[in-house]
Amino acid sequence: MTDSERTAKPAASRGGKRERLAAAAAQVFHHQGVEKTTLGDIARAADVPLGNVYYYFKTKDQLVEAALGAHRDQLHAITERLDRIPAPADRLKALIGGWVDQRETAARYGCPFGTLATELDKRDDGLERGAAGVMRALIDWVADQFAQMGRDDARDLAIELVAAYQGMSVLTNTLRDPEVMSTQGRRLAGWIDGLT
Repeated sequence: MTDSERTAKPAASRGGKRERLAAAAAQVFHHQGVEKTTLGDIARAADVPLGNVYYYFKTKDQLVEAALGAHRDQLHAITERLDRIPAPADRLKALIGGWVDQRETAARYGCPFGTLATELDKRDDGLERGAAGVMRALIDWVADQFAQMGRDDARDLAIELVAAYQGMSVLTNTLRDPEVMSTQGRRLAGWIDGLT
């Protein structure tokens, strides 16, 4: 759903420290998982002294919340760009194309957001609700595209599309095979063409 590869060092060179730390947290959590990640890992990725991390975030959980916010902001930026495409079916196919473009990252680490959401769901601290909110925002945007295509079953189709993406991300990662993402992306684009 997001491009975590672009949120590592390149993000460290722009924006304020808080934003750099949030973007770095999203990237490092994607690569290492929340439990294995230290505040020092995030500080290094953001190119911020470790002592400064505590000025902005007192706990790792606050960094998780910031990473969720970074994912939400990135989703908003992506959908805002996609909304400039005239036809809703083309917007959906461009979304799929963006996912397929991240196939190498998915093969190595899985979906940048899906892996975080899955990890947070295993905890019992309420952070999973924040992850669910980001996922709902994606589903809502996709459902709106299907509704604009005149589909009465827009919500069901949105869940089907997002579930297909998450599934192909898991398989791409598990099999370490980027071609799974490419093949399934073409299948999903054809599926959308068949709905118009």
